[in-house]
Amino acid sequence: MNNLNDPPRWNIAPEPQGGAADGGKWNYALLVPMLGLAAFRWIWTRDSQKEIYDVKTRHDRDVASVTHDLELKYRDALRETQRSAAGLELALEKERHRVQGYRQALTSQSQQLMDERRQLESQRQALEQEKTRQLESGAAAELLRQALAREEETSQRAQAAVRDLEEQLVERQGAFCSLLLPRDRRYEMEKNLLLRAARQPELQELEGLEGDLRDIFKNDRYCADVLNMNKRKNGSLMWLYLRYWELQVTLQKHQRAERALKGEPVTPPPK
Repeated sequence: MNNLNDPPRWNIAPEPQGGAADGGKWNYALLVPMLGLAAFRWIWTRDSQKEIYDVKTRHDRDVASVTHDLELKYRDALRETQRSAAGLELALEKERHRVQGYRQALTSQSQQLMDERRQLESQRQALEQEKTRQLESGAAAELLRQALAREEETSQRAQAAVRDLEEQLVERQGAFCSLLLPRDRRYEMEKNLLLRAARQPELQELEGLEGDLRDIFKNDRYCADVLNMNKRKNGSLMWLYLRYWELQVTLQKHQRAERALKGEPVTPPPK
């Protein structure tokens, strides 16, 4: 179809009756650009597909490499985490066994102290009964009263020393339970307690006092509530030892009086 707006030369005129050469020229003129365009598109499409294939191949290879590296790092991190978790679990189990051992030792020590306390109480009652019997026997009763009176002052000094020791243990346990006092302050208190037990004559007669104090320092970890303001509510094992020492003082008083009545030396031999 002819475009009337175009110049005449641009329109394809009907093929003349007498000659086909001019129409064939126009057909060839259209065929060559079309073939060139088709060839260009084929070449461009092939190169583009090859480039796309190369880019996709490199991308897949990079992704596979990164995925492999990440998997290796993940496995290494997982093994390290499992190894750390196993080590922590083993350490926790050891601590659990050690705490259980401490509890069993403390329970056994407390039971032993209770047994010794009952034994001392039984001995004290027997001595009280003996004292009562002696008091009812005339001259022997008077001698016993005199012997007990002579030992009363020594016994009172020993009881006062035990009460003073009790106050210092209360302060030491308060320092142990305090969140503000430094640990060095508690160590200094413990050192002073051990020095006093070794040097004070009234405390030297208590058998095994130094070992008892070290046992308290090591195993008495009981503390009252955080808001507690009464220091005497702290501690558990130390109170058993204090009652035990008081019974020892009473027992030693009667033993010295008994030795005095028998004519035996009252002062114990040096350790």
